[in-house]
Amino acid sequence: ITMDINGVIEQLETGDQNCALTALQTFNSQMSHCFTFEKEDGQEREKLGELVLGFLNGDLQPSCQVACLETIRILSRDKRCLGPFITCSAMSTLARYAGITGETGSPSVNPDLEVIVEALKTMCNIVLYNETAQVVAAELQLIKGVAERLKQCRDPTWTYEVRFFDLRLTFQLTALRVDVRAQLAQELHGVSLLGNQLDATLDLSWPDTLETQIELAMEILKILFNVTFDTTRRKVDEEEAAEYRRLGAILRHCLISRTEREELTEEFHSHTINLLGNLPLACLDVLLIPKVQSNSIEYMWVNMDAGYMLLGLLGEHYSFSNLLTEVPIHRETRSSRSNGQPKVGDTLRNKLVRLMTHMDTDVKDCAAEFLFVLCKESVSRFIKYTGYGNAAGLLAARGLLRGGRDSGIYSEDEDSETEEYKEFKARINPVTGVVEDERPDPMEGMTEEQKEQEAMKLINMFDKLSRCNVIQPMLLDQHGNMTELTREDLCKLTKHPVLQPENPENSESEGEA
Repeated sequence: ITMDINGVIEQLETGDQNCALTALQTFNSQMSHCFTFEKEDGQEREKLGELVLGFLNGDLQPSCQVACLETIRILSRDKRCLGPFITCSAMSTLARYAGITGETGSPSVNPDLEVIVEALKTMCNIVLYNETAQVVAAELQLIKGVAERLKQCRDPTWTYEVRFFDLRLTFQLTALRVDVRAQLAQELHGVSLLGNQLDATLDLSWPDTLETQIELAMEILKILFNVTFDTTRRKVDEEEAAEYRRLGAILRHCLISRTEREELTEEFHSHTINLLGNLPLACLDVLLIPKVQSNSIEYMWVNMDAGYMLLGLLGEHYSFSNLLTEVPIHRETRSSRSNGQPKVGDTLRNKLVRLMTHMDTDVKDCAAEFLFVLCKESVSRFIKYTGYGNAAGLLAARGLLRGGRDSGIYSEDEDSETEEYKEFKARINPVTGVVEDERPDPMEGMTEEQKEQEAMKLINMFDKLSRCNVIQPMLLDQHGNMTELTREDLCKLTKHPVLQPENPENSESEGEA
């Protein structure tokens, strides 16, 4: 799009507000859908930005204020020409129009909502695209100004757009600045503040499921994710724990709610799950606290609606197993999982076992950790339901290949063998976990001497392969580490006396046999 920027500049240089308004409205109309700019016009755009900022520092009518701010919003789309807008003076001017100067109780230059929205949109662009602007925003304490308005979450004065861009700016600042994130979380009590905001938003949206309110809720969830990012890495006090439990109860409401648009519901649930994963483990019991209703999913007299939703989401998005790995300290949430064969089938367990050999290491480890927790971190139970081959990776990483139980707090032990497992127990391959057809005993009918001969052949074959560097047989030591398998080790395993290496002259024929 070509635009006579110099002509607009000339109109602004006259200082006449009416001429400036007409020129800016024409510019905004023609450039409203422009997101790419010619490099050659960079200096002219910066000059225009400086002149518009000068107008904003004067006495303007609301219509002219909106036009000036809209022009800056359009110009701020060009990352190369943000110079005029990232100074402390320019950011302060925009913050005053947005009503977020950082000074408690400080009013905006004009309470006109359209002006506030345009100023917020402009600041979102500038902060997103420029690191210097992020530093200036932190120095100006803009998060305090936004927080003051967020406290008024039930005030009908503030429209959806004002609330949305307040939250969008807050999300950007907490995502891009660690110091602002900490300030919101600690000094401004961000979890409580945003929890109230989320509560107010959901009260407006359910049961009517207004999609605009859900978009607000998702912005709040994203900010809360930022301010609670390190929660699981530190100890929380009783006051914080109470806030997290209240937040967890609200998130449970988010989890079991749906919108009319499936893709919006999916995105909403995704943000909810991400935030739940940040909450302290001890606070997640609120997911199971609600009383069992007539339409609830119940197990052992516990409301499992939230757990059922998590499992349903896990079937489609395996990354959610990170959260589920931490939840099943309660017997009810472990026992409500279905049983089946390890890799074959469409049950959730089948899918998770298949993921234990996924090429993506994070996915593989997460699936294995989840199943291990469901087995109460019991090695024997883990192997029983997944097969030794599938379980070996996680067990080796934890040094549990020799068996035992890892650390963990679980309900008292109970018999975990299902009727299905008991029926096929004798035919389950302990390595693959698969039920195999019954096979004849290969040793049946052999004399002890013949069995000894077969054992000797096996030892000699391994010995030959090792000496020829074809393979290197390995053995697990008592610490779960892999060590070289010697001829003496083989003899111990086969309960055969130590044998001398076979005659090299005869090794080829015996090896072929």
